[in-house]
Amino acid sequence: MAAGGLGRPGRPARGGNKQMQKTINNVKMTLICGFITILVLRGTVGINLMAFSGEGGGDAAADAKVAEDIERILREIRTDSDPDDEDQPVVDASLSGNSTAMPVVEEKNYTLGPSITRWNAKRRQWLSQNPGFPSRDARGNPRILLVTGSSPGPCDNPAGDHYLLKSTKNKIDYCRLHGIEIVHNMVHLDRELSGYWSKLPLLRRLMLSHPEVEWVWWMDSDALFTDMGFEIPLSRYEGSNLVIHGYPELLNKQRSWVALNTGSFLLRNCQWSMELLDAWAPMGPKGRVREAAGKVLTASLTGRPAFEADDQSALIHLLLTEKERWMEKVYVENQYYLHGFWAGLVDKYEEMMEKHHPGLGDERWPFITHFVGCKPCGSYGDYPVEQCLTGMERAFNFADNQVLRLYGFRHRSLTNPKVKPVANRTASPLLNKEASLKMDAKIET
Repeated sequence: MAAGGLGRPGRPARGGNKQMQKTINNVKMTLICGFITILVLRGTVGINLMAFSGEGGGDAAADAKVAEDIERILREIRTDSDPDDEDQPVVDASLSGNSTAMPVVEEKNYTLGPSITRWNAKRRQWLSQNPGFPSRDARGNPRILLVTGSSPGPCDNPAGDHYLLKSTKNKIDYCRLHGIEIVHNMVHLDRELSGYWSKLPLLRRLMLSHPEVEWVWWMDSDALFTDMGFEIPLSRYEGSNLVIHGYPELLNKQRSWVALNTGSFLLRNCQWSMELLDAWAPMGPKGRVREAAGKVLTASLTGRPAFEADDQSALIHLLLTEKERWMEKVYVENQYYLHGFWAGLVDKYEEMMEKHHPGLGDERWPFITHFVGCKPCGSYGDYPVEQCLTGMERAFNFADNQVLRLYGFRHRSLTNPKVKPVANRTASPLLNKEASLKMDAKIET
């Protein structure tokens, strides 16, 4: 769910002035410390040149004023950033090849966590020391962890919780059929990265916590598996670290903000991915940083509306501005629907069942149907609520039929949650077990 010329922000142009200011503050600190020492000695030893002059009251008031000034200066020196830093963004005139300067937004000192180095070697060592946690599953395939998430609180729309549950059930079904582990997250791991951006710290933490996992697969909560028999061709991605649905022409020639979709993508558990997440995150902190970054992305990417920075636009922007560093390990997939836009699919499911069968994954039988713009859990969306919920019901039942047929049932229709039997009961169920478990068999209509 969506959720370029910015790249990695340069160093501040006024870095020299800031260094000079810090030097001056250090000198002030030294002088103040010396003055405080004198005051302490006066109080301890009892030296007071004005003791016999009768002006003790005025001297006490002056000392109080000095102490107040000291506290004020110390507070300023202890502050991590200058008082006016937030109001003055760093400027880089090289963005998008334009001569017009734009603000490069980066939260000062913001990171996803401690810098991770030599992760590939550390992971190999851990795997060799822990043979009980192999990086391949029982079938010999690279181990995959499917990750999805939803907000900690209830949906604004009560129906949203119902369809969120159906979406989770759909993902569990697919993972169970294909030997994939799943994590459903419902907490914000980083208060700065909310909304679209919350996936970044989550993915990083899961990769570090599960070195046995080869691929981490993010999938939005509003995306459903609709081809339960299709398996991702992992052998195709042996030289890649990021697999994402998109179109190279839209990315490289048109610089479109919808050239890629971050609603469903795979990220290899490796050092490259750790560095990508670190480079991806700086536009994400909520507030002024995210709003300013949104303006940069709108100016940089074709067709992007004016709104705060989102993770999808930021990734496209990063890949375009630092192609040499990243693109060699990025696989832009469009031979099957790792992401399939729902509006052109949900009304064709009956036709698909008549003409085709599961296991294809493309426009004939879409692997994933993604309800971009619906926001069933929110109070607003880009499409009518009724249209979205009807589409989600059809997509869920379309996928659920592929699971229920293993047990001899199917939904009465794609808009009806009730089921009916489609296979005669037998006294010898194991005789036809292999045929009934064939996930790419044609669906009875």
